[in-house]
Amino acid sequence: MSNSTKYVFVTGGVTSSLGKGIISASLAKLLQARGYSATIQKLDPYINIDPGTLNPYEHGECFVTDDGAETDLDLGHYERFLNVPTSQANNVTTGRIYQAVIEKERRGEFLGKTVQVIPHITDEIKDRIQAVSKEGKFDIVITEIGGTVGDIESLPYVESVRQMLWEFENDCIVIHLTLVPYLAAAGELKTKPTQHSVKQMMELGVQPDILCCRTEHELDLTLRRKIAKFCNVSMNAVIESRDAESIYDVPLLMQAEELDKVVLEKLGLPTKSTPDLSNWTSFLSKLKNPVHEITIGLIGKYVELKDSYKSISESIIHAGVTNETKVNVKWIHSEKLSKSNISNELSELDGILVAPGFGSRGISGKIEAVQYARENNIPFFGICLGMQCAVIEFARNVLGLEEAHTTEINESTKHPVISMMEEQKTIADLGGTMRLGAYKCQLKPKTKVSNAYNTDIISERHRHRFEFNNSYLNDFEEAGMMATGKNPETGLVEIVEIPNHPWFVGTQFHPEYKSTVDRPHPLFVAFIQAALHNKK
Repeated sequence: MSNSTKYVFVTGGVTSSLGKGIISASLAKLLQARGYSATIQKLDPYINIDPGTLNPYEHGECFVTDDGAETDLDLGHYERFLNVPTSQANNVTTGRIYQAVIEKERRGEFLGKTVQVIPHITDEIKDRIQAVSKEGKFDIVITEIGGTVGDIESLPYVESVRQMLWEFENDCIVIHLTLVPYLAAAGELKTKPTQHSVKQMMELGVQPDILCCRTEHELDLTLRRKIAKFCNVSMNAVIESRDAESIYDVPLLMQAEELDKVVLEKLGLPTKSTPDLSNWTSFLSKLKNPVHEITIGLIGKYVELKDSYKSISESIIHAGVTNETKVNVKWIHSEKLSKSNISNELSELDGILVAPGFGSRGISGKIEAVQYARENNIPFFGICLGMQCAVIEFARNVLGLEEAHTTEINESTKHPVISMMEEQKTIADLGGTMRLGAYKCQLKPKTKVSNAYNTDIISERHRHRFEFNNSYLNDFEEAGMMATGKNPETGLVEIVEIPNHPWFVGTQFHPEYKSTVDRPHPLFVAFIQAALHNKK
């Protein structure tokens, strides 16, 4: 069965968190630089429909696409590396697969047949894998399978891969990512875990074509030969994946290992030209040789797990590089901030970012941080709940509405300056029901934000249930906090800023979702610039 699209499956063995997402994104980047159109898809074996209802401690941040899908944070890597937006089709969970099959069964589409994992679940998985290429007519679809080989949850996915290798024999290959641990006591690298992991894949009927070996030390020829021989792969298909200084080094390391070349050979595709990575290498050299240095405080309630704010920390890196600045991020737990320690914690900072989040935990610390930034003229950036905290703080301390709050936390507040959106009030379910995805926003001319964007209409991604209460808008504007961005259709306040402050901006949307290596986000760039100016 021939097919114009080629498929690359990325599986993991031995342990999770080996970096399948970064390897997938790096490979796609190299193929893109050679002139191929590539996209990446993540298949997640958990039974949640999407990560939208998962605690960030469980799963890191929830990334949102233009079309409103709540997805795995790996999709953020894909977009940051490739500069191509992803969609609903790029992240599939077991929950979604079973939901679709059960709905078909209820509609009677299986004509009375017994519904089983094979063929019904595996057919649905294969349809989802192929749906991505139909969406964008890609030359190559890279599908990353979450978890590790041997997980009960991922068995139907590996079986689907086995079937596709059989059905599209020359159009599919498998890259297996394994660990080659270093045993300090013996002073050597051990290949046995890799051998076991490949053996387990083979028991499931899948022979990997390429092995990516995660290692802290060099894989010498002897070791490569040994791995190739025991795992039935060619020598050039044993790829060393060393620990890197930053994730942005990985595409160049993979290029040096010729991963892209081996993949194209195995797929029977011409290597075309050598990849043009000039933009990428100039980004890297600026990243590694900054001219300036500043410290930004990131105030959040999940700071123990930095992956909870992955897109924000990467956006700060992109904006830092644009300003030739090394940005040190000081992670500050909002629960630990109070009136008594606030100046100790924040006085050394060049800029303050109050992060998004849900719920009441840590909110008073966020409000304290906003007040400190506002009163001490420190550049401030508030995102989503961070913007709402800026509104609450201003209402309490400038407008004198001491009991001002958001109805998310205090439903009976006398001054609901942030309240639930009208269309949200009738919704009972939590999953996938927020205001999600890209919406337009009209900017006021001659403001900090319109200067940053250099345009008057923007489109940004949202993930929220509560909004600025417009019945307070006049009071705010008279007291000096302006609504400088609004949704043109609904009048929803998207951006607030304080014009007589060096740089004080709060956005209801999440700008961090759209920052990429090739297109750093203008608001982050302006924020870092303001912090740099503040330091000088």
